[in-house]
Amino acid sequence: MAAIGKITRFKSPQKLVSYFGLNPPCASSGLGTAHHGRISKVGRSHARAMLVEAAWAAAKTPGPLHAFFVRVRARRGHQVAAVAVARKLAALVWHMLTKEKDYLWARPSLVAHKVRGMELQAGKPQRKGNSRGPTYAYNVKELRNQETHIARKAQESYENFVEGWRPRSPKEKARGRLNPARLE
Repeated sequence: MAAIGKITRFKSPQKLVSYFGLNPPCASSGLGTAHHGRISKVGRSHARAMLVEAAWAAAKTPGPLHAFFVRVRARRGHQVAAVAVARKLAALVWHMLTKEKDYLWARPSLVAHKVRGMELQAGKPQRKGNSRGPTYAYNVKELRNQETHIARKAQESYENFVEGWRPRSPKEKARGRLNPARLE
């Protein structure tokens, strides 16, 4: 949040991704093919490093981001996959901040547990009494397992969704339709 400032400065998620230097530069001339290289690394290096660290954490937890990481890793390797997840995280951050919504696949008890931990570190007083707080669900193994199960279902759903994708040639993309011969 501190690295972004006001999200209204960025008109699209691509602008935010570019701000962090996670976009590959494009070198093209005339009608020749465009060549995409490594990430530009122009912009906030500390924020980019934090996004990549968050991407490694997201790659280890069940959910759609893990499935995306596994899919990219199979084609391009684990380092490229981590940067791709970091790029996706930056785009997710843009969407969440502009729409003012929470991440759909967040585990509620884990989020409450982490928020409470940050509150205590910031000096907020401990709660006393017999009432259970929002982090109680994190301490109940059955509830944690239910949340993990839901995240795994989301991961499977994503995997099933992208399973049917087929790469299209540039000519098919330009025409805007699929070649019936390729569907067989």
